[in-house]
Amino acid sequence: MTALHQWGVAELGRELAAGTVSSVEVTKHLLARVASHEQLGVWLCTDRDGALAQAAAADARRARGDSGALLGVPIAHKDIFVTRGLPTTAGSKMLDGYMSPFDATVVARLAQAGTVTLGKLNCDEFAMGSSNENSAFGPVRNPWDMARVPGGSSGGSAAAVAARLVPAATGTDTGGSIRQPASFSGITGIKPTYGVCSRYGMIAFASSLDQAGPLARSAEDCALLLSAMSGFDERDATSAQRPAQDFDAAMRHTRPGATAAQPLKGLRVGLPREFFPAALAGGVNAAVRGALAEFERLGATLVDVSLPRTELSIPVYYIIAPAEASSNLSRFDGVRFGHRASQYTDLLEMYKKTRAEGFGAEVKRRIMIGTYVLSHGYYDAYYLQAQKLRRMIADDFQRCFTQCDVIAGPVAPTVAWKLGDKGDDPVAAYLADIFTLPASLAGLPGMSVPAGFGEAGMPVGLQLIGNYFEEGALLHAAHAFQQATDWHVRAPAGVLE
Repeated sequence: MTALHQWGVAELGRELAAGTVSSVEVTKHLLARVASHEQLGVWLCTDRDGALAQAAAADARRARGDSGALLGVPIAHKDIFVTRGLPTTAGSKMLDGYMSPFDATVVARLAQAGTVTLGKLNCDEFAMGSSNENSAFGPVRNPWDMARVPGGSSGGSAAAVAARLVPAATGTDTGGSIRQPASFSGITGIKPTYGVCSRYGMIAFASSLDQAGPLARSAEDCALLLSAMSGFDERDATSAQRPAQDFDAAMRHTRPGATAAQPLKGLRVGLPREFFPAALAGGVNAAVRGALAEFERLGATLVDVSLPRTELSIPVYYIIAPAEASSNLSRFDGVRFGHRASQYTDLLEMYKKTRAEGFGAEVKRRIMIGTYVLSHGYYDAYYLQAQKLRRMIADDFQRCFTQCDVIAGPVAPTVAWKLGDKGDDPVAAYLADIFTLPASLAGLPGMSVPAGFGEAGMPVGLQLIGNYFEEGALLHAAHAFQQATDWHVRAPAGVLE
C-alpha cells in the first residue's frame, strides 16, 4: 500500500471515505514522521493527544454516515493564527507562551470541516520576512537542501508540506508569503482576493494587505481547503460580503470550446514584460518558459502585457506595510499580554525594555521605518504618496485584464538562497519580493504552481494572478497544468520512502 504520508488532501479524503484507512492511523503515522524530522525546525508545538482525539471523533462521524472531503484529514496551522488550547507566538519572543481564549475564524472553519490539527508551524516573526530566518525560535530549513531557506514568512507551512509531514497547512500572504515559500519548496499555494478569508484571529502585520490561504500539494488540494476557509465573517471589518464558494467545483468548470486535449482553449495568459528582466536567473526563466509552453499546448494563448509600475511596488510596499505594522504592534507593550521586562523603574522604562527584549531585529527595523513615515512632516511625503501609487498599481492590473484573463510569470527572481546569505543585507531580501508585491498591493488573488527546477536543482514556481474574486479561474488553469505535468508530485530525496 502507498505510504500514508504520500497522499495529498484529495487522495486522503477519498481513501478515508472508502474506509481504506482511518484518520487515527494517518494521524499516528504523521506524528511519528514529525518526531523524526525535527532538524527542519518546522514545528513550534505539536498536540499528539488533541490530534488523536480529533481523529477518533472524525472516524466516529464517518461511521455514523457523515461525509466531507476534509473530514479526518490532518493539517497544521501557521503560528500566526490564534488557537484555543495551543500556544500562539507569531514566531516572536514577545508572545512566547501566549494562550488564546478563542480560535481564529480560519482555524474554526477548518475544524468544522473535520480537519485534524497536528500543531503550530514556525514562521518569520509577526510574518515579517522572506526566508523564515527571522523567527525567535530558530530558522526553518528547506527539505530540498537543508542549507537553504524555505522562503517566508510561511516557511514552516511550506517545508512541512514539502517534507510530507502534513498534506496541507495554512499560511498568510502580506507581500508574497504564501506564493514565495510555495515556489521555493516545490508545492502549491494560493493567496485569495483580499477579504475572501477572514482575518479575525490572525495576528496583524499590515491590516490592508494580510490575507490567509492554503499551502498544499496541488491545486485540487488548495481548492478543497479554500472552500472551507472562505466566506463572510461579521467579526472582520475587512471581510468581503460574499458567501462561501465551492472552489473545487469552480476548478473543474469546463471552458467553452475546451477539449480533453486542450482544456485551456481560449484562455488568454498575459506575460508582463517587467516580470522577465535580464537579471532573472537563467534556471528560473527556463522553468517558467517551459511551463508557459505547456499552457500553449493545453490551448492557452500567450499575450504580451505591461505592468509599468512593478519596480515601484517595492518602495510602496515597504512604506505602507511598516506603517501599518508600527500601528498594529503598538499593542505589545507588556501591560496586557505577552512578554514583560523583569526589571524596570517606571512605566516608560518598562515599555522600552519590554519591546527591546521582545522584538527581533527585523520587527524593530520595520517599526522604526513605519513610525518615521507616519510622523509629522513625513506622512504626506511618504505614506500618502505610497497610497496614491498603490492605486495606480491596481489600475495597471485592470488595464492588463482587458487584454488577458490571467497573468503569469515567475514568483521570485531566483531559487531559494542559502541560510545567512541575505542576513546582513535586508534590502536584498526585500528585492526578492518584486514579482509578488504588485498583486498584494492591488488585493488580487495569486498562486504559485510547481513548474520545474532551476539552479542547484531547487524548485521553481510559476505565478498565476487573476482578477478580483477569480480564484476559480486560477485554480482551473493550475489544475489543467498539473493534470498534464508531474512537477507537483516531485518530492525531496528520501521523503517518499
